[in-house]
Amino acid sequence: MPVDQDAQSGSTPVGVGVGRGQDPSVRRRAWGVLALLVCLMLVNYADKVVVGLAGVDMKKDLGLDDAQFGVIQSSFFWLFAVGSILGGWLGGKIRARWLLAGIAAIWALSLAPMAAQAGFTTIIACRVLLGFAEGPTTALAMQVAHSWFPAHRRAVPSSIVVAGAGIGPLIAAPVLTWVIAEYSWHMAFGTLAVFGAVVALLWLLAGDSGPEATSTGHGAEGATVLPERVPLTRLFGTGTLIGMMLLFFVAYANTSVKVSWLPLYLREGLGYDAETAGNLVALPYLGSAIAVILAGVASRALTRRGVGNRLTRAVLPAGLVLASGLCTIGFSTLDRGAPQMALLILGSCLNSAGYGVAFAGLADVVPAAQRGIVFGIVTGVYSLGGVIAPMVIGELVASGESVAAGYGDGFMVLGVTMIIGAVIALMFAHPDRDAAKLAVTA
Repeated sequence: MPVDQDAQSGSTPVGVGVGRGQDPSVRRRAWGVLALLVCLMLVNYADKVVVGLAGVDMKKDLGLDDAQFGVIQSSFFWLFAVGSILGGWLGGKIRARWLLAGIAAIWALSLAPMAAQAGFTTIIACRVLLGFAEGPTTALAMQVAHSWFPAHRRAVPSSIVVAGAGIGPLIAAPVLTWVIAEYSWHMAFGTLAVFGAVVALLWLLAGDSGPEATSTGHGAEGATVLPERVPLTRLFGTGTLIGMMLLFFVAYANTSVKVSWLPLYLREGLGYDAETAGNLVALPYLGSAIAVILAGVASRALTRRGVGNRLTRAVLPAGLVLASGLCTIGFSTLDRGAPQMALLILGSCLNSAGYGVAFAGLADVVPAAQRGIVFGIVTGVYSLGGVIAPMVIGELVASGESVAAGYGDGFMVLGVTMIIGAVIALMFAHPDRDAAKLAVTA
């Protein structure tokens, strides 16, 4: 099988799992690779947030209106789904060391032209290329992380990988805001290009897949053993994949709006100055990085107590997104002040918290050899939320009675959409049931 090549390419033998009492060097290597995956996710999301941070200056320099800027933000996602699916397929063909290093190198190359003078068309071309290259990152990072940890221990590592998505903007927001203020928005893109190249080199030197790449177990020790392969039509016909894809879609719509429009909302909609907005932008990401790890720890603790995956890896993330939708509606109705910021930050934390746990729930249903392509397709589908949401916000801001009213309408629509998606996910997602059906009918 193609995945066997990945599993055998590491320094550890197949079947030696982290946390099973085997070689301590395997355990150390697993956490080292996990740290590198966090760095990759950090760069991935810093690349996403930079346009929002530089948005006011870019609009002024290039003479862009809100609708045009919404197109720039949305363009990042135009080929995101294509990259996600292609990268997921290549994940079973190309060794993870080379694939992820090559992807990160493309990030750096796509950012470099933005460090010089660039017009509207050039910016869109660069963002489309960046989105294409970053599309498969989350899916591949999860595939590699899961290859280092046995099934019943994946919730925490998955959540740590996702935490990198919060750490990236947390660090990038104040640093890049300072770079933009002291130098220019061009310098911010150049800084990220250099950092991306460094991370690509580090991954090339030390990153790779692990010994659990062919594990067929799921959930807890001794639980259902999945078949080696299942037809994709059957996998995507399960309630778990249907529900989780919709949950990811609405959650990612929220994430993409936060990345794309939050800095501008704070400055143009609420009237904060550039420095204050840069600092406030970091708060939701700080909370999200903490919340996603706490959700993973909570899921793992419940699993150890015998609670089924239906609750720990389906109901938990769906409930978090549902609560986030309520917070989003709440802060859209409030005026500027501490209560509004508290709801904004809480909503962001709740929305992000379930990502890692939800990916662990998907892994419970998907055979190891197919996780790359399935995660890639799932990522491609939910990335459509990143295409639609920023453009909708841009149109509502442009057509609103005022800038603040336009943002309020946009966040209200977003919150309602999140609640609907979360409720449907609660109804459909059931990893234990679907894994058992796949095992019996294989």
